[in-house]
Amino acid sequence: MTSPALQSDALLAARKLDVRFGGVVAADQLDIDVYPGEIHAVIGPNGAGKTTMINLLSGQIKPDNGKIVFDGAEISRLSPARRSQRGIARSFQITSIFKEMSALANIAMAVQAQDGHSFRFWRPVGADDKLLGPAQAILEQFGLGERAEILAGNLAHGEQRQLEIAMALATQPRLLLLDEPMAGMGSQDSARMVEILASLKDNYAMLLVEHDMDAVFALADRITVLVYGRAIATGSPAEIRDDKNVRDAYLGEDGAN
Repeated sequence: MTSPALQSDALLAARKLDVRFGGVVAADQLDIDVYPGEIHAVIGPNGAGKTTMINLLSGQIKPDNGKIVFDGAEISRLSPARRSQRGIARSFQITSIFKEMSALANIAMAVQAQDGHSFRFWRPVGADDKLLGPAQAILEQFGLGERAEILAGNLAHGEQRQLEIAMALATQPRLLLLDEPMAGMGSQDSARMVEILASLKDNYAMLLVEHDMDAVFALADRITVLVYGRAIATGSPAEIRDDKNVRDAYLGEDGAN
């Protein structure tokens, strides 16, 4: 497959990414683009390389070969922290929510981190209106405003997943890397998460890895299918549904499994 040229209007463009772990090929000449205001979903069977791709783009691992460009600058060798400073947030990069702190304090700490302070040396967030105001606004955006004072560990699973993404947004990113945000959710919580992500689309580009095909086809502008670390198809949801190679490799003959 011929690698497409780097597009100047793409917010993120990765080309010919290779990663091998011993004899295992985890990324094979992988190309991916994300454009401003786009939700680009990535699907594929277990072991297809989806998490490896997220790790490459977020800086958790470095490619053996290839190039990653974000906002016109190459970031292939930058650390996760440097990529975060440039505007890339991963849904569980600040993951572990602080379960013994309130939902509001969790968001306030993420706001504080965006201001350039390390979590290890945070000042008391509970008394800082400059942190609490923006934090409360973010919780309201996620429908968690009334849960602000609840300990994060006491939130329902779906609410904790919402809180994780809210923490990522508190770092004021331009691109969200979302690794299975619906994992472990029931249908009602998944539907709520779809609504939240759809509402964010105008303000953030998103790369979404997700097994929930209903969510993928409801949200995605484009979909890339990975198999054995290689992108075998990229297109609109309708194009992916109608692609025989994709159905054979992953979706199943009905196009929705």
